[in-house]
Amino acid sequence: MMQVLQGAQMLFVAFGALVLVPLLTGLDPNVALFGAGIGTLLFQIITKRSVPIFLASSFAFIAPILFGVQTWGIPATMGGLMAAGLVYVCMGGFIKVRGVGFIHKLLPPVVVGPVIMVIGLGLAPAAVNMAVGKSGDGAIQLVDGSVALWISAVSLITTIAVSVFAKGFFKLVPILAGIVSGYVVALFFGVVDFSPVQNAAWLAMPNFTAPEFNINAILFMIPVAIAPAVEHVGDMLAISNVTNKDYLKKPGLHRTMAGDGVATMAASMFGAPPNTTYSEVTGAVMLTRAFNPAIMTWGAITAIVLAFVGKLGAILQTIPVPVMGGIMILLFGSIATVGLNTLIKNQVDLHKARNLAIVAVTLVFGIGGMAFGIGEFSLQGISLCGIVAILLNLILPHDMGETHVVDNAQMED
Repeated sequence: MMQVLQGAQMLFVAFGALVLVPLLTGLDPNVALFGAGIGTLLFQIITKRSVPIFLASSFAFIAPILFGVQTWGIPATMGGLMAAGLVYVCMGGFIKVRGVGFIHKLLPPVVVGPVIMVIGLGLAPAAVNMAVGKSGDGAIQLVDGSVALWISAVSLITTIAVSVFAKGFFKLVPILAGIVSGYVVALFFGVVDFSPVQNAAWLAMPNFTAPEFNINAILFMIPVAIAPAVEHVGDMLAISNVTNKDYLKKPGLHRTMAGDGVATMAASMFGAPPNTTYSEVTGAVMLTRAFNPAIMTWGAITAIVLAFVGKLGAILQTIPVPVMGGIMILLFGSIATVGLNTLIKNQVDLHKARNLAIVAVTLVFGIGGMAFGIGEFSLQGISLCGIVAILLNLILPHDMGETHVVDNAQMED
């Protein structure tokens, strides 16, 4: 019984972030709960139930899902996400054969940093639009602007305050705190519509969506897998430090990476966002000393059970746009900062012409919305800048830009 309660607590920690992704991208939050539950169970099977970690909706895929749903629709976007999951599985195979070194060679910090920054900064306009009560693309005013600013300000300030000042368990749920406080203010202003909740059944089948396969959607999504794959390695190191076990050796990074990929593919088969390992849950494991992976099994089962509660999904759908907008301002800024920190922590020297070229081109291509197309096929946004960053890193000579410095120094002598 104790494990069941601890499992439910882990789901509670992940809940705010888990449902935020489907609510922002127009997917069904009940399906996301189901996808997270199924994904976590599959991850446990592949990793022989040895890692105490919970998998749920990945933030890195918010922008690509938004673009994919608008361009090709939900089924084709899910097909693209399944392909991204397959990339993880292939990476797991490569790691098994070649070791972890090849990931660091293909995806060094100078490539990963700017790509993560683009994931965050590319979404900045959507966050601001939603904070002032508009739809993500800014086309429709959903909530009065002055009211929306009050709501988004409260949800943003609460999220910041909880993440900075809260102690213990509460420090792990800043997004949930932001959603609740913003929702309360929205109720005060009377902008919440409860009619979907009244019409929803208590028990209902989630709105599952089968994937369709569209080559454009697939080629668009595959490069997006770069940043979460590198993040996965970081998460595995983090949970290894917390539990004092080396999960990169046992069950092995190849298994955890493949598990992440299979979890993403399974979620996409039902119409849920891709799964990734959750750092909030790693924090909760550290705090509660709940190192038993069986606890995550119960967390996953709880998520699957809640997926069939129709009223829960309906309540989540009533959350007004400005509540999300306020949280997104911090969230997407934080993603961009993680990318910046990747460059700083790994001491990427931007005085080197090669590094500067990679970062500069990646940022402008990604944030500026550069698109490259031949006929029906088109690459843009995160996918394009991810491929460009990898190619530039492979093509540009490593000593590029250093010879000039030497020449100048010799001339001065």
